[in-house]
Amino acid sequence: MPGRRAPRAPREPPDAAGALEIALHFLGTRPRTRWELERRLRAAGARDEVIDAALARLAELGYLDDDAFARYWAEQRDRHAPRGRRLVEAELRQRGVPPEAIERLRAEPPERRPEDDSLPETELQRAQVALTAHLRGRRLPDDRKALQRVGMFLMRRGFDAETVRAVLRQAGRDTIDDSP
Repeated sequence: MPGRRAPRAPREPPDAAGALEIALHFLGTRPRTRWELERRLRAAGARDEVIDAALARLAELGYLDDDAFARYWAEQRDRHAPRGRRLVEAELRQRGVPPEAIERLRAEPPERRPEDDSLPETELQRAQVALTAHLRGRRLPDDRKALQRVGMFLMRRGFDAETVRAVLRQAGRDTIDDSP
C-alpha cells in the first residue's frame, strides 16, 4: 500500500556513550528529573548498569539534580503560569521528584530564590497574579455565580479556599460568603 512505512529494524541497546548522548539530547530542551531520564533511557532499551552509569555521570557533571529541578519548576510556574503550592507539588510528584526534595523546596526561605522582584513570593501574591491573568483587564464579576466560577478557577489552579477568599476580597468583593 502506498504511504505505509516499512517497520523499523530493532536497534541495538545503547552502550554507555550512547546512553549519555540520549540523556544529554533529552536534557537539551529543559532540566529533567532523575526519574524522567531513567524512563527515557529505559525506553531506548538501555540496560540497568548502563542507565545507572549514565545517571551517575550526569549527576557528577551537575546536569542531574532533583532539588535544582524542583526550584526551576516552581520558578517557571511563578514566572509564567502561577499555581498554588499544592498543584506545583503535585506536578513535581508527577515528574518523579522525591518527597524529600519537595520538602526541601517547601522549607527553602524566599531569600535563596532568584532576586527577581516581579516573581510572587507568597501564596496570596501568586493567586493575585493568576486572577489578574485570568480576568485579562476585565472587572471582577458582580453576580454570585460568576464570582463562584472565578473562585473555582483559582481552586483548580491549586489555591486553597482561604487564599481564594482572601484574593477575591482584596479584589474588592467584601460580600463573599464562605463558599468560593
